[in-house]
Amino acid sequence: MEKQSIAIVGLGKMGSAFLEELLGQPNEGVKIVAVVEKNNSPGLALAKAHGIRNISLDELIGIGDDLDILFDLTGVTTVRQEIRDKLQAAGNHHTIVATENIARMVWALIASGAELPRTTANVGY
Repeated sequence: MEKQSIAIVGLGKMGSAFLEELLGQPNEGVKIVAVVEKNNSPGLALAKAHGIRNISLDELIGIGDDLDILFDLTGVTTVRQEIRDKLQAAGNHHTIVATENIARMVWALIASGAELPRTTANVGY
């Protein structure tokens, strides 16, 4: 099975819960390569406990085409635009930016019962 390499930007309530759920899955087809989080959060502690690197956004963009899916769970419009601008400037036409809506769809498929917390804003695509 081909592995999808993913990263999560933003480990607030939503990002932390999403990371925790992903780590609880067998994930034979998914590899979490990195997270981007500026604040000390439960999600960052969880990522570190599982050996997942916390890197800067620029370092994440530097992964290039080896990153398949980037989950932007910050809920911040300017961060989402910065991600898109940096991917474009790097010539990266491979990495997909997945929004909170995509995270909620994945959550619905893998989580049982609990709802995925929402970000503070609904920034859309």
